[in-house]
Amino acid sequence: MDVQDTGEDVVRGGPVAGGADPLGDPYLSTRFALPSRPGTFLRRDRLAEHLGQGRLTPLTVVNGSAGAGKTLLVADWAANLGQPVAWLTLDAAVEGPGMFWAHLLQALSAAGAPAPAAVGSPTDATGVPRTLLSRLAWALAARDRPVTVVIDEFERMTDPEVGRQLEFVLRHAHRGLRLVLVSRTEPLLPLHRYRLAGEMTEIRDAELAFTTEEAVDLLERHGLSLTAPVARGLVERTRGWAAGLRLSALAARSTPDPERYLKEFEAGRGTIADFLLAEVLDRQPPETQDLLLRVSVLDRFCPDLADELTRRHDAATILAALHSANAFVEDFGQGWYRLHPLFREILRAHLRRRAPGLEPELHRRAAHWLRRSGTLPEMLAHGAAAQDWTYMARALVEDLAIGQLFTGLGAGKPTDWFAGMEGETPDPSLDLVRAACELSRSDLDDGLAHLRRADRRLAEEDGGGSPAAQLSRALLEALAGRLSGSAHQAERATREARRLMPQMPSRLRDGHPELAALLLTHVGSSRLWAGRLDEAAAALTTVIRGPRTASTVLPRMEALEHLALVEHLNGRPGAAERKVFAMTAEAERYGLAEPSGSGLGRLVLAAVALDRDEVDRSEALLAGMPDRPPADPVAAAVKRAVTSGVLLARGRTREALAVTARPVPAAEASPWAQGRAALAASDAHLAQGRPDAAVEVLRQVGGDLPECTVGAARAHLAAGDPATALRLLDGLAAHGGVGPAVSVPAALVRAQAAALEGDTATVRRTVAQALAEGRREELRRAFRVAGPWLAPFLAEPALRAPAAGWLVPASGAHAGTERGRPGTGPEAPVEELSGRELEVLERLARAMSTEDIAADLFVSVNTVKTHLKSAYRKLSVHRRNDAVRRARELRLL
Repeated sequence: MDVQDTGEDVVRGGPVAGGADPLGDPYLSTRFALPSRPGTFLRRDRLAEHLGQGRLTPLTVVNGSAGAGKTLLVADWAANLGQPVAWLTLDAAVEGPGMFWAHLLQALSAAGAPAPAAVGSPTDATGVPRTLLSRLAWALAARDRPVTVVIDEFERMTDPEVGRQLEFVLRHAHRGLRLVLVSRTEPLLPLHRYRLAGEMTEIRDAELAFTTEEAVDLLERHGLSLTAPVARGLVERTRGWAAGLRLSALAARSTPDPERYLKEFEAGRGTIADFLLAEVLDRQPPETQDLLLRVSVLDRFCPDLADELTRRHDAATILAALHSANAFVEDFGQGWYRLHPLFREILRAHLRRRAPGLEPELHRRAAHWLRRSGTLPEMLAHGAAAQDWTYMARALVEDLAIGQLFTGLGAGKPTDWFAGMEGETPDPSLDLVRAACELSRSDLDDGLAHLRRADRRLAEEDGGGSPAAQLSRALLEALAGRLSGSAHQAERATREARRLMPQMPSRLRDGHPELAALLLTHVGSSRLWAGRLDEAAAALTTVIRGPRTASTVLPRMEALEHLALVEHLNGRPGAAERKVFAMTAEAERYGLAEPSGSGLGRLVLAAVALDRDEVDRSEALLAGMPDRPPADPVAAAVKRAVTSGVLLARGRTREALAVTARPVPAAEASPWAQGRAALAASDAHLAQGRPDAAVEVLRQVGGDLPECTVGAARAHLAAGDPATALRLLDGLAAHGGVGPAVSVPAALVRAQAAALEGDTATVRRTVAQALAEGRREELRRAFRVAGPWLAPFLAEPALRAPAAGWLVPASGAHAGTERGRPGTGPEAPVEELSGRELEVLERLARAMSTEDIAADLFVSVNTVKTHLKSAYRKLSVHRRNDAVRRARELRLL
């Protein structure tokens, strides 16, 4: 019998009175006794209820691995059934049809449901008369009440003839027999027929596994009170395996710190290892044992990969048999398998003791096979385990896979894979990989040092190295140009990459779309830094319109957040916000959080929030950023501008000025970065009552940025020079269609100049124009900082109406002015949003993913989705950005 989830004490006894088996030996009572349940046994209602459904079907199969808890589950159910149960536990002695049926008839007798004497009893251990089976089926079918027969350890019955005979009796007994088979392997019966007819109840390994809540209850019965995270970790490690939980609990109970033990115990030693080695590994033939030990170095494996490790060709047959036998080999889908995690730990420890030094060679074989199959992350993991650094580096470079060090989903960090490769033989591929590792964590100095070493070594090779090595170098050069703020370097590298691309085999080019996506993202970011916004947008748009694959999702997300910045710099905050939301949707589509790099999308949202005078939100978005300055100069400049803007909005002008003076290290100057810093400094000087200083700081940067032009006009007007202010504003026409975040402040400066001249008609007309444009984008900040001259005009009915609800409080008895309490006018939602729905919307507005919202609110992802669907319905929208926009219109956010 299995060692079950709480151990197993069986009733011990001598021979059953009356009769002997066909071999002349007495019947042993232990074969017919229900196993007793110890005090630590945990009854699981969900499984008992499922077993209870078996009373409606003629056949019940409880199938699971050794120690899964099968025997005690069925024994407890049988003990509480309220009617006799014939129990038979098979062992090695019960072999052959005659022995089997003799013991089954004895089990019926022991349960008080003997077969009529006319049925007879087998006398030959190797066979049984057909008439005996027919009479037994007839007798069972004639019973008033069905008899339940449980056969435990049915996997020991390997004679197909017994299976055919048992199926014959079960079929012809009709409702007189309820058969329960407890087995590690698939019973030798035509299960598909019973399954198709709905005449079988099945409980298998997945259902037998303990849930976290059940594990907590079980461990408490063993005197252990664990926190939920520790219990969850133990369930994940054991996959809810009953014997593993029980044996872990017994071992932990004898330690001074049970929780620490359960987090850190070595599965390769102790009772768990003893159990699995004895019950699973030692029962296998030598070839199977060898295969299991060798594949223990793999997270997953297919027959071909297993054959590579064994240097044989029998893995397909062996693995199928192991899986069928529930021998802790799990079907991973599409021809792949994996070992139960605890079993794998134990096998690896056993491998190291049995064959010291073999493990690195197995990892090396696995890495070579995985490279041929195109499985990069696993190839890198095994190459690192084998410390075959040169092979790994050459594979990455020559297979054009170096870009996946930056984009490989779920592949881990490059620095993790190559942490131990120092001291290797000099090789340009190693230098390139080292450079990639350093650049991936934005270490520009070390990255460039490795890149220059690669340049020297490639120059020593024929033709300057292979085209793949040169192309990999160009990719890293473009990234270095981006990080250093050198558009020239990035452009030069991109041109070199385009020259090399046609020299590469099409299968490599087509198999690595991330290479072109990364190059365009790097050059797009560099162009953006240089102020060439249209050229930057062209490159970045090509990225998001390119192949949509898992390997390009991160470049696409970066392209979208850079495009969001382009929109923001062009004065279109709504379009910028939509680009960030598109980036978040892209992340959710692939189950990713927002990009963990520069956080540019979050910074753009913070800048948009400032435009809308949502200072708290802008500050909260900034607070979610790392304290250290971003390594990317684009993100660093935006963070500087937003931080100074928040400080200025809080009235902390001296701190705002100090922030604007912080340099952003870059090889080349950025016109918009300098202009934004000067504009923030100018606004700070104006807030301090120093208009001449405000004029001077903008004069020093020069240039013709529209936002700086408006800022200079505002400063000149404050300095008492309206003529220069108006002349500057008139020059804005040369910039073409500027966005509302520029045109609205410009209109307000023009209106203020008219107010100083006493031209109230022009003031009203210009303010009305500003309100119309500002309402669409909710540009409250421009009106808030315009000055006290504006308030009397906004109080006039003609101007108050277009300002109501978004800039000034709405009038009327039905208009709600409190945040989160919409009015009942035509724009109000059909029904009021709940508090939780508002909390979800607030986080949605911060571009948090569904997973992040769930974690922040300590609820499940499905719960968040339910709240979102409800909020969408109430707001009459279908998408997240529409929901945020609508909620802002209604003053819910």
